[in-house]
Amino acid sequence: MAQFWHLLLYQPLVNALIFLYELLFHNLGLAIIVLTVVIRALLVPLTTPSMKAAQKMKELAPEIEKLKKRYGKDKQAFAKAQMELYRQHGANPAAGCLPQIVQLIILIALYQAFQKVLSTDGEMITRLNEVLYSSLQLSPGTVINTHFTYLDLAKPDIFRLGGGFFGGKLPGLPGFFLLGAALVQFWSSKLMTPTVKKAQKEAQKTPGEADDMATAMQKQMLYLFPLMTILIGFTFPSGLVLYWFVFSAFTTLQQLLVNKKSRQNTVSQV
Repeated sequence: MAQFWHLLLYQPLVNALIFLYELLFHNLGLAIIVLTVVIRALLVPLTTPSMKAAQKMKELAPEIEKLKKRYGKDKQAFAKAQMELYRQHGANPAAGCLPQIVQLIILIALYQAFQKVLSTDGEMITRLNEVLYSSLQLSPGTVINTHFTYLDLAKPDIFRLGGGFFGGKLPGLPGFFLLGAALVQFWSSKLMTPTVKKAQKEAQKTPGEADDMATAMQKQMLYLFPLMTILIGFTFPSGLVLYWFVFSAFTTLQQLLVNKKSRQNTVSQV
């Protein structure tokens, strides 16, 4: 399994990143952006079904709440009616599970590839050459250019505060790309806000605490993921933050296009 991971995922991604780095005038930032866009574009056929399924489930949320009120505590009858509703509308809650798993595997491999190239260890070139193809081998004295705009891609995207009088001990602030990644993540989560608000109102009308807990968790996720992006970004190299910024922006754009097409289809059917 480890050999499969190395030969088919990790090693090709490291080589692709170095190839783009050499091709794009030794600009590692551009290489990360291009590789991220290419990978996300290749994943579109896999991720689109799961996005369509998520949009369909969102559209059916009001109908599900009506079924909850109709059947009350009769969980068996509710489950049967729910499955019939899904069947009538061609919705499949499990659709896109496999694509999501494949996507996660590739994300982990990309993360490891970026970590490999962004390492500041003195033996980085030696270890890189161990996984690079013969045509991409780097000379021992090679220095990877990690500068991109104001960033040093090997260091966190943080503006340090507290120079002079404060002795540089005040905490830093998230930089543009780190803050941008969090905002894009928040925007992506915000796409589900209307559904969450509606679900909260319906949950208050239904007996028991399960619905209230589920909708409360949904609301918390709107803010939790962007906050986690910032907290994690304070320790990760900014090259990874740049990757996450581009990845999240691409994903959000794709979700917006899927939602727009879904609304157009709904209108045309009315």
